[in-house]
Amino acid sequence: MMGHGISRRRLIEVGGGAAAASLMLSGRAVFGQSGGARATGQPMPDGVELPETQPQPRRADSVGFAIVGLGGYALNQMMPRFERAERAHIAALVSGNPEKLQRVGDAYGVPPESRYSYDDFDRIASNKDVDAAYIVLPSGLHADWTERAFAAGKHVLCEKPMALSSAECERMIAASQRADRRLMIAYRCHFEPYNLKAMELIREEAVGKLRLIRTQQSYRMGPTSPSQNWRVDRTLAGGGPLEDYGIYGLQAALYLSGEMPESITAATYQPAADPRFAEIFAHVSSQLRFPSGAVAQLATSYDAAPINEVDARGSSGALLMQPATNYSGLDMVLESGGESRAFSPGDSTVQFARQLDHLADAIRDGSEIITPGEMGLRDLRLMEAIYASAGTGRTMLLNPDGTMKG
Repeated sequence: MMGHGISRRRLIEVGGGAAAASLMLSGRAVFGQSGGARATGQPMPDGVELPETQPQPRRADSVGFAIVGLGGYALNQMMPRFERAERAHIAALVSGNPEKLQRVGDAYGVPPESRYSYDDFDRIASNKDVDAAYIVLPSGLHADWTERAFAAGKHVLCEKPMALSSAECERMIAASQRADRRLMIAYRCHFEPYNLKAMELIREEAVGKLRLIRTQQSYRMGPTSPSQNWRVDRTLAGGGPLEDYGIYGLQAALYLSGEMPESITAATYQPAADPRFAEIFAHVSSQLRFPSGAVAQLATSYDAAPINEVDARGSSGALLMQPATNYSGLDMVLESGGESRAFSPGDSTVQFARQLDHLADAIRDGSEIITPGEMGLRDLRLMEAIYASAGTGRTMLLNPDGTMKG
């Protein structure tokens, strides 16, 4: 999920001290532990427009999803997009706020018996109308709730980042295998027309041999603190902007290059006496070197003027995307041979429904998932290498699977 400077009430209660939520490396915090957090109900987010009419009946093989977490992203972005999905529908809701659960359930035509609290979620195992759980909770809760969904016999679509550590990701994958259920990470850009076209153009060497990728994802977060906003709570958000907004840049570097980096160098900044960054970093920057010789320079921030940019440059041209990964309104230009060509490959908003149908197809037809749990694990390993480099001041050498050498 992606935030844009919105101060939100705290979405969970945190048990244990903040110090227990981090590991220490050379005196610097390395983020990625989520223990001690639990989901609780929150008020209805501002600006939510619930549907005035209930959804139309679905085809017989439509996959029923339980929406786990009724926050702003679920209510404003994902849930309204189910209407455009061909093979997916909302079959159940999970929230700790009874009033919100009733309002949303009534609006979406979810029967009372398919509305669950966080405390009684496990009885969803007996609900045959629910095939999959869509985990839309804060990042630090992804691992536990994915495991609970698998224990209930449901498939899982989990929001990004997959978790806050590679160890949590490995747990989630193991749970998927034990349950014999599918696990997909909600990397929506893999279903978005502009980013799909960008992948195609780079593969076709429309810019020549790829040499440099630059990504910038930032916005300036308003006044807040960990007690008000889960995105600045280390136990829930990890290091902060990298896991939330910067993961789009990391993903773009990987799917445009088609390679895994062989080394990473990184830096972080955590200003003093700023409640927003008492527990997380304000900025994270990194440089990835690929076996081909291409380099990716990534920057993300919660304290800089807004930008969402991907710039891929090759031996004979450049592909420029700004905005690159928004929900809609994307822009892409190819510069080559002294000419500039704009692309409009389609409606960006189809990415949500396509993502839902992709998991539905995997469940019903056994087709391959293009954003599986292994991809989420890969990205967490790379983020751990970024934090390790920033914490030690050293370049981290990587194995082909993203783990650090030595």
